[in-house]
Amino acid sequence: MGKTPNLDSGQLFIGIDGGGTKCRARIFSADDKVLGTGVGGPANPLHGQSQAKASILQAVEMALTEAGLPNSSAGKLIAGVGLAGVNLPSLFEVMNSWHHPFKKMYLTTDLHIACLGAHRSDEGAVMIAGTGSCGYSYVNGKATIIGAHGFPFGDKCSGAWIGLEAVKAVLLASDNLGPQTILNDLVGDHLGAKGVMIVDKMGAAKSSDYAQLARFVLEAADQNDEVAVKIMREGADYMSAVAEKLWETGPGRMSLIGGLSGRLTPWLKPGIAASLSNPISQPEFGAVYFAKQQYALE
Repeated sequence: MGKTPNLDSGQLFIGIDGGGTKCRARIFSADDKVLGTGVGGPANPLHGQSQAKASILQAVEMALTEAGLPNSSAGKLIAGVGLAGVNLPSLFEVMNSWHHPFKKMYLTTDLHIACLGAHRSDEGAVMIAGTGSCGYSYVNGKATIIGAHGFPFGDKCSGAWIGLEAVKAVLLASDNLGPQTILNDLVGDHLGAKGVMIVDKMGAAKSSDYAQLARFVLEAADQNDEVAVKIMREGADYMSAVAEKLWETGPGRMSLIGGLSGRLTPWLKPGIAASLSNPISQPEFGAVYFAKQQYALE
């Protein structure tokens, strides 16, 4: 692990990981013991800055309660905050100028804190496969992002993409223009709809709604369903290609993280799967690690 500053042994830190679905906050002692955890709602400011701030405060309040601390203690915390969306300079500026309740706040992207946490080091790479997907490396102070274009424009091999591919395949099968698949029943039963009524059900669906369908594709692929296997192979080939690009940046260590990571690994190219290392810590730890680094520079 990289160098961290000499700190007051009584100083408390909070690591915040804010994504498009939820926000998680963890309070740490100066020697990295977890004292309390809280979870709030969506915290990507691209989808609403007020919502993001409210979700952060909700998660912080829960973490303080679990740690046995009053809400007023937020003013004594040094916060490391990693948020989705703040790779856009305008959103970084908005969130960084927030009149937050903390003693200090250090802001970066959710990808950066995920990488710092996964490796407990200043350098490394991560591939993320959850509701969304992307690749990220941080080497010699330079960040490289592959993908992260968002659903439906990108996020290939994410839960949302897998779910959308399933819906498309089921609709083709319902018109006898594509191969029949057990996804017809799995997806149809879940939605309580068949054929064009699936469109009616999913017309206003969010990425998280599509991601809920990914488990049916995995289930069908385990049963060697031709359509499901094709979806998983196409997605995994993309993630294997992302990994190859990330290795070119020289990260030394790479992890696959996110809700689909365990189920996706067997579908990757064998050499890629073998090159991955288990993440050491959660993104919230990475956020605190980042905060300690920045605090030391002041």
